[in-house]
Amino acid sequence: MQIESGLGPHADRGASLEADPARRFGGIDRLYGVGAVDALRAAHACVIGVGGVGSWAVEALARSGVGRLTLIDLDHVAESNINRQAHALDATLGMAKVGAMADRIAGINPACRVELVEDFVTPENAVELLEGFDVVVDAIDNVRAKVAIAAICRQRRMPLVMAGGAGGKSDPSRICVDDLARTMQDPLLSKVRARLRKEHGFTRDPKKKFGIEAVFSTEPLRLPAVQACDADAHAGSARAVLHGLACAGYGSSMAVTASVGLLCAARALEHLLRAGARRLEPETPTSAEIVR
Repeated sequence: MQIESGLGPHADRGASLEADPARRFGGIDRLYGVGAVDALRAAHACVIGVGGVGSWAVEALARSGVGRLTLIDLDHVAESNINRQAHALDATLGMAKVGAMADRIAGINPACRVELVEDFVTPENAVELLEGFDVVVDAIDNVRAKVAIAAICRQRRMPLVMAGGAGGKSDPSRICVDDLARTMQDPLLSKVRARLRKEHGFTRDPKKKFGIEAVFSTEPLRLPAVQACDADAHAGSARAVLHGLACAGYGSSMAVTASVGLLCAARALEHLLRAGARRLEPETPTSAEIVR
């Protein structure tokens, strides 16, 4: 596991001297109300998985002025990522995804503190990695890891936004947000839900919620052409890739993957703004203080 802090490896570190935060992020206060910029600048968000969904979530958080971002991923940028991932360009091929994304953030919000974790989240390291965040965005496709993330976030009372599968979908208008207990047309989230109930005591009552927001599409899966699966056989068996965010088996469209990521970011921002509003609220004086 490699952890780095600061700007990306190829960032222009002089750019921060020229940035005007008031001009860059003034629209945030105008939209959400005075104090929103300060609340987001003080916030720390974590995005797990910086691919077709997570890279766009990171981009939206950075462009919203979030002051501290932790990015967790071990993958490197490949040519097959170019159709759907924010950081994937000719110039970034072969780079660590977290590093490529950090460079991009440096050109958007130079004052943002970016912490890079070059690792995959696993049930074994999740306890160590998931500590001290104001919100977590889960944009990975590994069932065991997603289960561990959900269980730890619930235990530590960290707000979590969980992305469902983005491959095999073409209609972004079918993307929605609901409690993880109520998702549909998403095999990945269905497996996560079942394991949370079995292994971590999450409610089995269909009328009760898990308390975890999920972003998913109600669109039925569009299976890939047999020829396409044969061409991508080196990426893994069809069964291994047909149940998640991974698009090596399913076809993929940035119109969908980015929309899922942006909706995850929107929900994360709402969590951060609510928490920030509570931090910025003046303390109510006690009765004794009022008497004095």
